[in-house]
Amino acid sequence: MNVMERHKFVVGLLMQQNRATVSELAQATGTSEMTIRRDLEVLESRGALRRVRGGAVSNLPGGVEPPYAIRAMSAAQAKERLAHTVVDLLTDGETVALDTGTTAVAIAKAMADRQLTVTPLSLHAAFALSPHPGIHLLMPGGQVRPEELSFYGHTPVQTFKDLCFDTFILGCCGVDPTQGATAYNLEDVQVKRAAVTAAQRVILVATADKLGRTALGRICPMEQIALIVTDAPDNSPTVKELRDHGVEVVHPADD
Repeated sequence: MNVMERHKFVVGLLMQQNRATVSELAQATGTSEMTIRRDLEVLESRGALRRVRGGAVSNLPGGVEPPYAIRAMSAAQAKERLAHTVVDLLTDGETVALDTGTTAVAIAKAMADRQLTVTPLSLHAAFALSPHPGIHLLMPGGQVRPEELSFYGHTPVQTFKDLCFDTFILGCCGVDPTQGATAYNLEDVQVKRAAVTAAQRVILVATADKLGRTALGRICPMEQIALIVTDAPDNSPTVKELRDHGVEVVHPADD
């Protein structure tokens, strides 16, 4: 395993069983205990775990969003495929609000050759969009969350009250046919709600692990979402239930 693969493995194992020893992790990853100790030090600095004598325990309670750096390591290929599917649904010349999160950054990168006016809800997405001449950036302003680099507060909410967008590409922490789209951070929720209201069309993009999950803050009901782009299996119970509720579900082309 390379460094990124080891980090993903360690975080995933701890989320499953909460605790692991250094020797157990070294054996499972085929590396030395010294290397594992360095990995644990890095992951602890990112808030993913807490080191204890002889090993580590998970630092990610179920009701709390994992740190951005940890989410950025997860399902990169799946997010890239979803990103290209979403961007293919856009028409050059559109005005687009782009949500926060690691999937949104993948979408920003997939917009490289398009002609769009984009308002990103995070600096991570803005940095990914900024080098491309066909992208006209319109920033929402406001306060910025550390690490997540998402905008929050009165200023971005007011921005979406003052503007109209063709499409809002919405990310979420959970999507449920009954509860709708939800997220953990309540400050982010307020901005997402304003963006939903400002857009003529809302495209929700969610990796398979988000379907059927509910987080603390409700963003919007399913009735406000035009379609969902997901890599969840077409025969999964949540996808079937969404379709039963009249929601259009789109999969990446090779699914």
